[in-house]
Amino acid sequence: MLELHCPYCGPRAESEFTCGGEGGIARPLDTDALDDGQWADYLFMRRNPKGLHHEQWRHASGCGRWFHALRDTVSCRVHATWKIGEAAPVATPAGER
Repeated sequence: MLELHCPYCGPRAESEFTCGGEGGIARPLDTDALDDGQWADYLFMRRNPKGLHHEQWRHASGCGRWFHALRDTVSCRVHATWKIGEAAPVATPAGER
């Protein structure tokens, strides 16, 4: 079972969380200036890397807060988690947070 470390509540089982997809995507400032193709790219085009991936998660069955995670898509190992608005930490060795 995957265990995530909620930056607010501590380590919990994956079943308490909902993945919100790729993290760190900035909403365009002037959406009225975008053509349909640019708007579609913002809404639907996401990276799907093999390896480390920046994601956003919500502790749905806990505090309800959103946070960021750096997860390896091959091993599913979570390297780091951090609060929204904080700088991303450097990935840590296995077992550390």
